[in-house]
Amino acid sequence: MIGLDLGRLGAVARKEMREYRRTPFIVGAMLVLPFIFLINPAIVIFVLSAAIKPAAAARDVGSTFLVLLVVPAVIPATIAAYSVVGERDQGTLEPLLSTPVRRGEILIGKALAPVIPSVGIAYLLFALVVILAHFFAQNPAVAATLSDGPHVLAQALFAPLLAVWSIGVGTAISTRASDVRVAQQLGTLASLPPLAVTALVSFQIVPLGVWTAVGFGLGLLVIDIAMWRVVAAMFDRERLITGSRAVKTTGVSPGDSVGPGQVRRIQA
Repeated sequence: MIGLDLGRLGAVARKEMREYRRTPFIVGAMLVLPFIFLINPAIVIFVLSAAIKPAAAARDVGSTFLVLLVVPAVIPATIAAYSVVGERDQGTLEPLLSTPVRRGEILIGKALAPVIPSVGIAYLLFALVVILAHFFAQNPAVAATLSDGPHVLAQALFAPLLAVWSIGVGTAISTRASDVRVAQQLGTLASLPPLAVTALVSFQIVPLGVWTAVGFGLGLLVIDIAMWRVVAAMFDRERLITGSRAVKTTGVSPGDSVGPGQVRRIQA
């Protein structure tokens, strides 16, 4: 990571994690939401009869796969939407922006704090569902479908890519929002569109295979990179502190007097 100081980046990530631990709403979301999304997989595992044909069982497992991917899409968005507007409300944003920490270090540090636990929870839920399926599923096709190579690969690739997307849109909304609850609601809604890609696989509109998983993963990666470029452009220090963008001057040398027509300040 050229131009980034890992020490400062780690300090930002640790600061964010401390803030999250002190916020009951975020802690509650990370503890409660995963169990809610575990209900549908549990129903499929325990209720699906052994008499159901493997093809029909595979379709039901596909819906389970989609539900599990909602976790890395929704939870990080809720956390990231708090990252800027929440700090502004608590009065800790200006001290952070006044430090010599670079913009990239702030953004990556803020992203690491939610992405690590969110992806970890997503992987843990998937592993738990696979274990339950192997021991308790009445229909053997459930465990076989969940633990086959393409499903495992898709879960491994899609979970972090969906989390990175939702963190990016959540951060972008947080930079412009004035209320934490509004930012979190909008961030949750904006995190859902990439799930349409995984829905194509989950409902077998597009057959899931190794190359399908890799292709969709690359597509999500390109979308994530483009989105984070937009987020970086939106993260303007002066605007976040004062509500205005930085002063732009045209054709002015240092030391010259500047007339009203040569300076333009764009109000937020």
